[in-house]
Amino acid sequence: MATLKDVALLAGVGMSTASRAISGAGPVSAEAMKKVQAAIEQLNFRPSSIGRSLSAQSLGMIGIFAPSFFGAYYGTILKQTDIELRAMRRHVVVATGCGDGTPREEAIEAVKFLIGRDCDGIVVLGHDLLDEDMRMLHKMHPKMAFLNRRSPELESSSFCPDHYHGGELAARTLLDAGHRQLAVISGPAGTSDNEERLHGFFDELARQGIARDEVRSIASDFSREGGFGATQQLINEGGKFTGLFCANDEMAVGAISCFHRAGIRVPDDVSIVGYDDDYSAEFSSPGLTSVHIPMQQLTQNAVRWLLNLCYGTQHEISREFPVTVTVRGSVAVRANPAGPRGV
Repeated sequence: MATLKDVALLAGVGMSTASRAISGAGPVSAEAMKKVQAAIEQLNFRPSSIGRSLSAQSLGMIGIFAPSFFGAYYGTILKQTDIELRAMRRHVVVATGCGDGTPREEAIEAVKFLIGRDCDGIVVLGHDLLDEDMRMLHKMHPKMAFLNRRSPELESSSFCPDHYHGGELAARTLLDAGHRQLAVISGPAGTSDNEERLHGFFDELARQGIARDEVRSIASDFSREGGFGATQQLINEGGKFTGLFCANDEMAVGAISCFHRAGIRVPDDVSIVGYDDDYSAEFSSPGLTSVHIPMQQLTQNAVRWLLNLCYGTQHEISREFPVTVTVRGSVAVRANPAGPRGV
C-alpha cells in the first residue's frame, strides 16, 4: 500500500508539501498540487483517516445519543445533525439506548460508549437522565450538548423549548374549542419533558376550573402502538370525553387509527391535539392539530454550538425556540352540550 512518503517521492516534493496538498490545510503551488494529484492517481494512494486524525488531534466526528432510531421525531433530529456535519466535512456516530437495562442505564451506557470512541463532541437526547447523570457525563466530556433538556447548572450546554408553555397551549386549544370533558395519553412517567408539558396542561385546566382528577389519564410510551393501546383502554373503560391530548404525535396518530376502527369519528365525536408537530401530523387523516416544537432549529443550534466549540467555527447561536400550535382538522368546535357525542 502506497504511503505519503511514496507520493512525495514520486511527485518530487517534500513530505509537508504532499501533506498540505492532500489535506487542503495550507498553501501549495498549482504546479506542486498537479504533481501530487498525478502521483496519487498513479499510486492509487488512499490517505489514512487514522493518520490524519492523529495529525489533527481530532477524529472529525460528532456523536449523538438517541433513545431510539424510529419515528418522525428522532428522524428529524438525526437528519438535521447529519446535514450540519456534512456541510463541515465531518461525520456523525449514533448510539441508541435499546437494551436490557432501564432507559436511564441504557442512556448512560450509550453516552459513555460515544465518549470512549473519542468523539470530538456529543449531542445527548437525555430525557431519561437525572440531573446528576448529566453533570457526571458532562464532567467526563465537557464538549456535550443536551438536546430537549434543561439544566440550570449546565445552561450553556442545554438546548430546550418551553415544554410547560407547550402544555398550556394544548389545553387552551381544546378549551377554546369548547371541550371540558377531557382525557390525556401521556408519555412515560418520570420523563422530564413529558412531565413539564403535563404540568402546563393541567395548570391551565385548573385556571379554568377543571381539576386534574376530573381528567382521565393513561401513561404510554410515545409510540404509535402505545397510543393505539391506550386509546383502546379509554374506550373500553367507558366514561365521556370529547377532547384528547396526546403527549406526542406518534401516540396521537395511533389514537386516530384506534378511533377510526371503533367507528368513532375524529373530530366529530372526539377532538385530538398532538405534540411536537412532526411530519406525520400533516399526513394523518384528518390532519393532526399539534403543538409545534421547532426540533429542526433546536438540533441545528445545538450541533452548531458544538462545531464552534470543537472546530473553532463562528456560527451564530440562537437559544430562543418559540412554541406554537399548528391547527389542522383534528379539532372541532363544540358549540353546545348537545354537540359532538364524545366517547
